[in-house]
Amino acid sequence: MTHFWHLDAAQLIEGYARRTFTPVDVTEDCLDRARNCDPSLNAFLHFSEADALRAAEASGRRWAEARPLGALDGVPVSVKDNLHAAGMPTTWGSALMRGFVAAQDEDPVAKIRAAGAVLFAKTSLPEFAMQGYTANALKGTTFNPLDLSLTPGGSSGGAAAAVAAFCGPLALATDGGGSIRRPASHCGLVGFKPSARLVKRRGGLPEIFLDHEVVGGIGRSVADVANFTEILAGRPLAAASKKSRILYVPRFSSAPVDPGIADAVERAAQRFEAMGHRVESSPSFDLADEINGLWPQLSAIGLAWLFEDGARWPELGLRGGARPDQTMCGEVARATLQGGRLAPATALFNLVSAIQRLKRRLDELFDSHDALLTPATAALAWPADRPYPETIAGQAVGPRGHAVFTAIANAACLPALAVPCGWVSGLPTGFQLLGPKGADAAVLALGREYERNFPHGRLSTEPNHSVGRTS
Repeated sequence: MTHFWHLDAAQLIEGYARRTFTPVDVTEDCLDRARNCDPSLNAFLHFSEADALRAAEASGRRWAEARPLGALDGVPVSVKDNLHAAGMPTTWGSALMRGFVAAQDEDPVAKIRAAGAVLFAKTSLPEFAMQGYTANALKGTTFNPLDLSLTPGGSSGGAAAAVAAFCGPLALATDGGGSIRRPASHCGLVGFKPSARLVKRRGGLPEIFLDHEVVGGIGRSVADVANFTEILAGRPLAAASKKSRILYVPRFSSAPVDPGIADAVERAAQRFEAMGHRVESSPSFDLADEINGLWPQLSAIGLAWLFEDGARWPELGLRGGARPDQTMCGEVARATLQGGRLAPATALFNLVSAIQRLKRRLDELFDSHDALLTPATAALAWPADRPYPETIAGQAVGPRGHAVFTAIANAACLPALAVPCGWVSGLPTGFQLLGPKGADAAVLALGREYERNFPHGRLSTEPNHSVGRTS
């Protein structure tokens, strides 16, 4: 039997154009692959087989008539389960929303559906997308397809696991503090967090991260993710070719980094230099310290706001100021909610002030540099039964010790791209590129150039794991 699940989006489009295979062939194969993998992965919360096949049939007719909608027509895409997709459940990883089915698409979902994407499944996430690993009461723990004893990270862990297990070439996800970039790095994938408001959001869940949580894509190549982002943005993202001034930051202050990750990202910095870019190394970097200390307060206060009045959460159908039943939440969500309720009135203002200070300092940095290069994560994927690694490089760390590099981009509304750059003890890792707000095209262009010159960091199209092995 011929299989298509190993092909990326660009290869699928090429095959459709040549009539080598059809969107129905690919969708059926993708669904079979996902069904076969999920008992091991726990990556999916819902499959939408009938709707996906209808969409694939419609795409097939367009390709047969030589009138495709573009570079996403007929491509299977999974959707993170905190985004509304018409006709599919949205649970946000919470038992509180069990039984809710979205009547309409949230804007980013509508964008990719209108471009011909075949939406076949919803992927798992931690409750309210608030943790850096993926488990919830509805599905259980999600596992990393490269090593089933490990986590894919979070909160887009189901999305990353699905793409890394070759259950569709692209995943639509969200990033409120690194939730796209870190899982992508843990799974050998590419993940992009666009600048704030590049991808418009409307018609979705209450935004407890305000506009700091953005919608972006996870894929197996920068080229696929860049094309996906253009469709989400509704416009081309072309950047002039130029040599960039890159500031390489191997660590943030005294926060520990796994030595293997540090070595891999150091080699990536050297490769950028070999490609003709000017790379300057920063021996110390404290710009993120204040934000990293304050960032968990944003979602905690947002959750407290949400639970204060059920009218803010129309998906629950509550009336008359009734409050959601917090006893239906998991332990972590309940503790976070309590923390948000106990936060002083000044806490959110202090966070907003810290964000403004960070933006001013980054504006100064980008006056003399075009991009910032860091590790995407401070730790490799860790055991899936733990919410975070308790030590990194022999040093004890807290719940966000692995996540020190990513929240800075969300706070300052910057574009940030995670790209694979090597393997450490059999596990993938990657670097992160950040640019000034609005420089999405330039950041993606840098990533594509790196990928063209050094493709060996990417996930193999012949997976070396046994998850969902198909003969």
